[in-house]
Amino acid sequence: MLPVIALVGRPNVGKSTLFNRLTKSRDALVANYAGLTRDRKYGEAEINGRNVILVDTGGISGGEEGIDAAMAQQSMQAIEEADIVLFLVDCRAGLTPADQMIADQLRTRSKPTFLVANKVDGVNPDIALAPFYELGIGELFPTTATHGRGVRALMERVVEDLPEAAAPVEEEEAKGIKIAIVGRPNVGKSTLVNRLLGEDRVVVYDQPGTTRDSVYINYERDDKPYTLIDTAGIRRRKNIKESVEKFSIVKTLQAVEDANVVVLVIDAREGLVDQDMHLMGSVIQAGRALVVALNKWDGLEADHRDFVKTELERRLRFVDFADIHFISALHGTGVGNLYQSIESAYQSATDKLSTNHLTRILQWAVSEHQPPLVHGHRIKLRYAHAGGQNPPVIVIHGNQTEQVPSHYVRYLEKTFRKALDLHGTPVKIEFRTGANPYAGKKQKLTDRQKAKKRRLMKFVKKKK
Repeated sequence: MLPVIALVGRPNVGKSTLFNRLTKSRDALVANYAGLTRDRKYGEAEINGRNVILVDTGGISGGEEGIDAAMAQQSMQAIEEADIVLFLVDCRAGLTPADQMIADQLRTRSKPTFLVANKVDGVNPDIALAPFYELGIGELFPTTATHGRGVRALMERVVEDLPEAAAPVEEEEAKGIKIAIVGRPNVGKSTLVNRLLGEDRVVVYDQPGTTRDSVYINYERDDKPYTLIDTAGIRRRKNIKESVEKFSIVKTLQAVEDANVVVLVIDAREGLVDQDMHLMGSVIQAGRALVVALNKWDGLEADHRDFVKTELERRLRFVDFADIHFISALHGTGVGNLYQSIESAYQSATDKLSTNHLTRILQWAVSEHQPPLVHGHRIKLRYAHAGGQNPPVIVIHGNQTEQVPSHYVRYLEKTFRKALDLHGTPVKIEFRTGANPYAGKKQKLTDRQKAKKRRLMKFVKKKK
């Protein structure tokens, strides 16, 4: 399972800015305003080749009341579920009683901790950092999260202390395709698991939060092995009160990372809600194959069915590669059809792709729609090869590839997916810029060129 890193500290010390930089996203709101982050926010990051789950937290000041007290409790809970803690302080504000209080809390938890002295730009580092040494907690790293200063050195050191990705706790060793069943609480995930297994294997009850941990179940269907992963439901963090349920979020995200195919279960009676979209985004960010199942479809009025289908078509354009099924886990309607999509998605996600075929597709895509000009020069994409599976990774080599705009990347993704006939899986495009063979080499002139250069210099001097 993926290791977890929590970012904690006082309000407005730069936790969300560092979160966005490490996850290469803008998921966390950032503003010069204390207390902007209320709930814990989870994101996936790749640090020196290691994948981790980052947790952004609200600030802790020590004098919270009302909603701020709940926010502080969320932050302390993040420390409990983390493998490593990044404790952020503000160099410009100096050491405060709140920093000392947080340091005392961290000492009692015995978590590997790194002290991140943020906003070090514009101040004398020796003077600004001196007060924080008295905290006596973790190694001290000066950074400026907004510009990325010192962040690389910090994360290189953090990677050294990351625990190895532990295998998930399973009842037996996983076999065959690993299928994670995810969704909000009480949408019918455990009912679907029991229906797929043909037996009452997991507890089903009409109450959100019945499933608390990820349960791995091996079984066979038509002599093919599968492993089902029944996960805890994820709801909005402001609605999460029991500490045991807070741990379920990390468990679910780790189960998604461990799965080959994810079946996202949506309650058709409630329709597509924002939390479903967040879950879908997490699955795509993890690069997992996706199948969407709208449960409790039976008994819905025709008008409501039409409304749900219209909403799906409008809001799920960014996952047009995923198959959508309308099912009833309780009665078994349409459940058997899920296997065809699961098999197809798994096959697409793990197919071996040849360099010759990928390069031909790239050449056709470039001929149909050329990359844009950058500083008057056309971006050149030369050849492509496979770089990984689940999701399929396509590595494209060329010149100025770091300048390829996002809209052209999306065009390439759709072109490769269509040409390769991939279903149910996202495609990841990576670029490599070829090294300039003449970089650092000085041109050697022939005798004739040297003579011509001398004549030219004499002519220029006469003109002056």
